[in-house]
Amino acid sequence: MKIDEQAIRKLAELLDETKLTEIEVAEGEQVIRVSRGGIVASGAPVAFSMPSDPTIPQQANTNAPSNVASNHPGAVVSPMVGTVYMQAEPGAAPFVKKGDAVNAGDTLLIIEAMKVMNPIKASKSGTVTQILVQSGQPVEYGDVLMVIE
Repeated sequence: MKIDEQAIRKLAELLDETKLTEIEVAEGEQVIRVSRGGIVASGAPVAFSMPSDPTIPQQANTNAPSNVASNHPGAVVSPMVGTVYMQAEPGAAPFVKKGDAVNAGDTLLIIEAMKVMNPIKASKSGTVTQILVQSGQPVEYGDVLMVIE
């Protein structure tokens, strides 16, 4: 398999821009995954370590740890890696707030992944009892975003 160094560099730049920890791109049978821990081209036994600059300050995670498991019946989990936006545009009102009643199909938030805005909709009706993310926060697949009870 031929390794496309330019594609890897572009994906690494996208990781830095979006503050994501991992990104994967597939074209046909070829899959390239770039993560902060390393780069692995699927099907190839080669891994490349991404250089990291320890002099660049990293933002501390000041969020209180979530005690809501992803298998909680009211948990709304992230279906993808991306950046959360709680409103449609800067300055607009958030889609939902803690205590709001929502119906199945209502938009709860947006996750931006690869410059695509993906609305995350309520899978059931109920009341938003917890919001565990903030606008602009990066999320991983399976992270609990909020709870609807």
